[in-house]
Amino acid sequence: MSRYTKEELLTILAPVGQEHLLRFWEQLDDAQRDELGGQISSIRWSEVSQWIHDALHGGESTGIPFDKLVPAPYVPLKPQSGSESVGYSEAFATGERLLRQGKVAGFTVAGGQGTRLGYDGPKGTYCFSPVRNKALFQYFAEALLRNMAKYDCVIPWYIMTSPANHQATVEFFQANDFFGLDSANVRFFTQGQLPGFDQNGKAILEAPGRLALFANGHGGTLAALRDSGTLDDMEKRGVEYLAYWQVDNPLVSVCDPLFLGLHHLSGSEMSSRALIKRDPMEKLGHFCLLDGKLIIVEYSDMPSELLNKTDENGLLSFRAGSPAIHVISRQFIRNLTNGTLALKPHRALKKISYVDENGALVKPEAPNGIKLEFFIFDALPFAKSPLILEADRAEQFAAIKNPSGSDSPESCRHDLQERTAKWLEAAGVKVPRKADGALDCVIEISLKRAVSAADIAELVKAGEIPGELEAQSSFVLD
Repeated sequence: MSRYTKEELLTILAPVGQEHLLRFWEQLDDAQRDELGGQISSIRWSEVSQWIHDALHGGESTGIPFDKLVPAPYVPLKPQSGSESVGYSEAFATGERLLRQGKVAGFTVAGGQGTRLGYDGPKGTYCFSPVRNKALFQYFAEALLRNMAKYDCVIPWYIMTSPANHQATVEFFQANDFFGLDSANVRFFTQGQLPGFDQNGKAILEAPGRLALFANGHGGTLAALRDSGTLDDMEKRGVEYLAYWQVDNPLVSVCDPLFLGLHHLSGSEMSSRALIKRDPMEKLGHFCLLDGKLIIVEYSDMPSELLNKTDENGLLSFRAGSPAIHVISRQFIRNLTNGTLALKPHRALKKISYVDENGALVKPEAPNGIKLEFFIFDALPFAKSPLILEADRAEQFAAIKNPSGSDSPESCRHDLQERTAKWLEAAGVKVPRKADGALDCVIEISLKRAVSAADIAELVKAGEIPGELEAQSSFVLD
């Protein structure tokens, strides 16, 4: 017997005009009724109904008055004066103190699959490192282990999966003994989902007993942190700050003391790293000010004249782009998700398969429905004193998005090794290079041993790394 009755589900659906979702109820078996009933009862229909109403009547325009946009100011990567040097040093020391006090947790958005890479599995389980072929998740785990050892602290790690990859992700960690982390400090939870709707505001069935559900976007992170109890877990642990990164960027500094310290000292509620764009068409969202509020404008929405606009120094005016690296204060997330500062979703017209009145599956050839998605950066206008800190691309960003070319496993391996080589050379190690400057060896040093140039210098001083690496060989330190 099903856990749900048609009558109780109608009490949920009738007030929001979605009774049609039960039109095949009598044809369903108990398992199908349980699935559909569970989906229906998990959705906050009053909220969702308002969102879809606004989406249907709000048009598709971005609504951005581009003539009012100005480039957002950012804190430069390196201090520009003696007083700024003192400030940066204070911020770095503050970030280290926050880590020692257990005030920081790591958070990884990991709901995607490796489909674009030709890989069948959660993207975080994709193996890529130059010699040991470590997975993305292992890379982050080892970085956290090193930071915990350095600062004698516990850094909880929160990982947001999706319904499609949650179980496989958890099993991957279990099979690998959590890569040396204490499983009590690793918490998984799934990203939220929202129904797809037709253009009359009716939720779509993709099967007689199943809603067409879609991930609610990376902005759904905030509600998922609340709904999963993760915010409560942070509070119990005394964690005040969440270091946010995406699963496809293994170069990220998972706990950057300077970034954490600047966030804390500035009173920011949400801070962001910025990459200086390589060219006008690089696919990064732009940090902008609109009426004094910080926003991010997607590259696809930015008019060509603003994309190509330059300043008096010949630099792109809108050059600060977002690599989705943030520090977010716990209390800010609580405020955003308790109804006082609720975010609004964006609409996207999509082709959504559906069942017709006879229960037959229809695959449309043109967009027929609406998906609702939240964007994490839509929280920025609500944040007090939002801070943007320039990031060194060579130190902080090498995404794995494409099977080849830029932002690929190959380019990421290259960038990882170049960063390590730079750290080694700064410590006085002779690294073999070819005539064109390319590395003439393969290097892989575990992040359990070094997450910074300072860590490398200590290893060199201790004699764990030789003063010269051999040409055409591999150097590995686990």
